[in-house]
Amino acid sequence: MSVLFAFLHHLAAFTLTAAIAIELVLLGQKFTLESARKLQSADRVLGISAGALLVAGLLRVFFFEKGAAYYFHNGAFHAKLGLFFLAAFLSIYPTIRFIRWGKALKQGQLPEVSGRQWRLMRGVVHAELAAIVGILLCAAMMAKGIGYSA
Repeated sequence: MSVLFAFLHHLAAFTLTAAIAIELVLLGQKFTLESARKLQSADRVLGISAGALLVAGLLRVFFFEKGAAYYFHNGAFHAKLGLFFLAAFLSIYPTIRFIRWGKALKQGQLPEVSGRQWRLMRGVVHAELAAIVGILLCAAMMAKGIGYSA
């Protein structure tokens, strides 16, 4: 069972990373009806994978692997979880923007997006990717026992 949840955790993490990368690429292209719809879809995948990642990760912490006591005494785990929640918090802005586009897109119209909003969304997605790099570093540290203090 531990292997299954490790697989699901990694699958969700890679899916989340791919969705963010897709958003970054789309935010770097010309804004069209097609790209707006793709951004909405990528963001849905991002949200679903983030939820699956969190659930699988917490199940691993409490029921598999080294146990909750180990993780809650590991600074790298705290940093990893903090970076995850930071990225989740940051992603709220683009998600709200994408949801607000729904009515215009259903009518076949391109939503109004200011240059400032576009730059902010792109900056947020860059920050999310930076958080993922930090999460990967923390995961490597945890795997080597770095950050544990009993």
